[in-house]
This record gives sequence, C-alpha cells and structure tokens, in this order.
Amino acid sequence: MVREESSPAVSALRPTAAVRLERIEAVVNVAAGGVGRHAGDALRAIVERFGLHAHVVEAQPREVQAALKAAVAARPALLVVVAGDGTARLAAELCGPDGPLLAPLPGGTMNMLPKALYGTHHWREALGLALERGEARTVSGGEVEGRAFYVAAILGAPALWADAREAMRAMELWRAALRARRACERAFSGDLQFRLGPDGAARRAEALTLMCPLVSRAVDAGEGALEADALDPHGAAEAFRLGLRAAFGGLLGDWRKDPAVTMERALEGQAWANGRIPAILDGEPHRFPRQVSFRFRDAAFRALAPRLEPPPEAPEKALGDCVKTAGG
Repeated sequence: MVREESSPAVSALRPTAAVRLERIEAVVNVAAGGVGRHAGDALRAIVERFGLHAHVVEAQPREVQAALKAAVAARPALLVVVAGDGTARLAAELCGPDGPLLAPLPGGTMNMLPKALYGTHHWREALGLALERGEARTVSGGEVEGRAFYVAAILGAPALWADAREAMRAMELWRAALRARRACERAFSGDLQFRLGPDGAARRAEALTLMCPLVSRAVDAGEGALEADALDPHGAAEAFRLGLRAAFGGLLGDWRKDPAVTMERALEGQAWANGRIPAILDGEPHRFPRQVSFRFRDAAFRALAPRLEPPPEAPEKALGDCVKTAGG
C-alpha cells in the first residue's frame, strides 16, 4: 500500500538561495534497510523546518517505480528519494538532464550515489545539507548497453562476488556458497577483453572499472570522460595486494597506482568475453551479453547537493569487496 502524507509547514531555517524549491515530491522505499521507521514523518518534518512543503509517498518495493514516475510527472522543483542504489539510479534516469532536481538520499546498503554527493551522512543529515547549502549540480555519468551508472561500473569476473553478497543479504546461505564458488572458479580466467575508443587495441584484463567524474581522481567534470582502470592481477598474491589497497584506500596508497592496474581516460569503448559478462553498476549486480559497448554521458541529471570534496569510499569499497575476494 502506498501511503501519502502531508502536514502544515513550520519555518525555522532558511533554505538555500541557489534554487527555488516551490514544489517538492518525495518517495520513500519503506522496505530499504537504511530507511528506518517513520521515515516519511521525519522527512516531512525536516523539510518543514525550512518553511517548505513536501508531498511524501511511502511505497513498498513493488510500488516504487510507479511512485517515482508519478512524482516526476508532477513536475516538481525537487524530487527527494530515500532508498537503495537501484532506486537511486532509476530516479536519476527518470529525472534526466531536463527534469527536476534530484536528492538521492542513502537508504540502502552501499549507497554509492548518495555517498558521492553527500559524503557519509545519514539521510536526515544529507537532506538538511541539501536544503540548506545545496545548489543545482549537473552530474555526468556513463552507460553500458544503455544501462546508466553515475558513480562506477565494474565489468568482469570479480563482479560475480556481488551475487554472493546479495544472497548473503537475503540469508540464503546455500545460494551464497554456490555463487561464491562460481566466482572463485572464474577468478583469473582472463576471459574479459576490451577496447577503449573506436580504434583502440584489444587487451585482456581480469576486470575493467569505469569511474565517473563525480568520484574520479583522474578526471574531472570539465574533461568529460570516464576513468577506465584495467585490473589484471596475476595470481592470488597480486589480487590480495590490490584488494588490500582498494579496501583501505589512502592508508596503503592509491590502488590505481598498483602495478596490476592500468589507468586511462575514455569516452567510449567495447568489452567482450566468451560468455555473458557479469557487472556491477553503482552497487547493483547485472548480467550483459558477451559483447557490450559503453560510453560517457556528459549531462545525465541534475542533483541538489552542496559542494563537497568527492569521497572515494563508495566506489573503492565496491571495488575492494570484489577484488580482495577474487583469490578465493
């Protein structure tokens, strides 16, 4: 059941002057793990402290897509979403570059896009930051076979560990064990091949990571390109070293400088394998056919977010979770 809520506004704080927020729609996935009880009431109360009003819809997972489409169709100035990674990606895709501003707040497990925009704040704190200091920021991204991502994508065998992770989250231990075994069996297969640009040479890698300017340390929004990191560890020892550096970030140095990593910039490219290509797009597992194309998207959507240093935790944790276990 979808529950809609409203209440009178109480002004206590001054909203950002960078944009006009006359109409706010909000969608809350009540089943998302990081949302919490009474999230709709809490969201509305935060908005009202700024003298604003939000039309809040609390939806079950099967209702989220319809709720998002209805919210975008209402043509608000701002769409607020409290949900997991998949819902954040869908909301960004529905808003697009010409739709409402989007505030994708952390309500799931990895929260890659919310962390890239708001740091590691709880969704309530992130919403307050957006309303108080937010500005309209055009967010670029990428796509693989038409599937959008805005933080990072991982193509190749290490992405299979995401399936084991999802099974563990659902407490399906036998399924998790089977998927972990499959990931181990495909580790170091060298099955993935890729080409950067229309005329690039074909190369092999264990995995190819594509990072968007929102979080990349190698490119910025002005360059208009994806950071393409080819991971090619030769054996368990190199995989362990690379995974350790990815997991601990700056403590052990930038994992992109590892000898097993080749970093370049790319506007487009192709990847292919002997079978279907496992992938992770902004924390969500996917399966693609044995040959895919990917490309950079210059203006994907507009976010309401303060200017913060882009935190590397989300994409690096995703990469670390995949790579550090690739050796079994």
